[in-house]
Amino acid sequence: MNSNYLDSYGSLLLMFVLAMGLAGALVVVSTLVGRHKRSREKDEPYECGIHPTGDARAPISVQFYMVALLFILFDIEAIFLYPWALVYRQLQVFGFVEMLLYIIILLAGYIFLWKKGALDWNR
Repeated sequence: MNSNYLDSYGSLLLMFVLAMGLAGALVVVSTLVGRHKRSREKDEPYECGIHPTGDARAPISVQFYMVALLFILFDIEAIFLYPWALVYRQLQVFGFVEMLLYIIILLAGYIFLWKKGALDWNR
């Protein structure tokens, strides 16, 4: 390795090694210092302070997955639109066509969700 390569990534490697060392040390210290007394209450699954009822493998409505898909579409849209808006003048026609294709794909996702009923909140 030449010195230029090490100068570029040496500090990043050092930070990674220190972070992994600190994480490992915290796990080891908590294992050594912490109490290991098992009880029935500690072995129960934690659900926000409420005692669990029923089977954990109960079927969940597909509506929850559709809402998650809708959230991802909104989130990804915002992630890509802001940087594109900042460099729009530099991209010119290529950037416009690229974003037009992106919006068409995004609209296809919205139409899919609409047809599946994810946008119908009154059900």
